[in-house]
Order: sequence, then C-alpha cells, then structure tokens
Amino acid sequence: MSKLKTKKEDHNLFSRIYTLVKKIPEGKVMTYGQVASILGTRDARKIGWALHANKDPNIPCHRVVNKEGKVAENYAFDGWREQKRKLEEEGVGFTDDMHVDLPRFLYDRKSF
Repeated sequence: MSKLKTKKEDHNLFSRIYTLVKKIPEGKVMTYGQVASILGTRDARKIGWALHANKDPNIPCHRVVNKEGKVAENYAFDGWREQKRKLEEEGVGFTDDMHVDLPRFLYDRKSF
C-alpha cells in the first residue's frame, strides 16, 4: 500500500512542478532548489527527475538550471546544447558554454 501512496504523491508533486515551471517567464531561469523550496520539498533531485520525465514540449523545462546556473548535460530534449539554444533564443545570457549568468537572469520569486 505504501508504494501506491508514494507513486500517487510523486505524481502529485510532478504535476505541481510542471504547473510552477510553466510560470517562469521567458528570458528567466530558476534553480532546482528554488522550485523545491517553493513547493515545500527539501529534495531538489525530485525536481530534476520530474523535468527529465516530462514529455510535454509546452512545459519550459529548459528554464530550470542547477544552483550554479549550469544547464543539464543530460537535458531530456537533445542534451545541454539544446537547452542552451532555447535559453539563448529567449535572451538568456551565459558566462561560459554551460552556465547561465544567474545574477542577471535568475527569476527570484519566493512563491507563486
């Protein structure tokens, strides 16, 4: 019974993650930790799992990066270069090949 409850809770969390990520404005990013904090979970890895499992191209998963601003090497939609391309297309700047300029492009919302 607890396994079913866990799967249901994960599904609910994943839905909440997708709803929040849809609210990140174009040209901005949030970190996995920010998303986790807003949703009341301490495990930022679950945010990554949910985004990696997402198959809906309308959810802007590319707008979530790690705490250093690094794009995901294993980005679900064709790797980190695709994530970077999508972010640059929205006007997000980078400090090097794989790191978003967080001081300029971090969306600092505490709640939604």
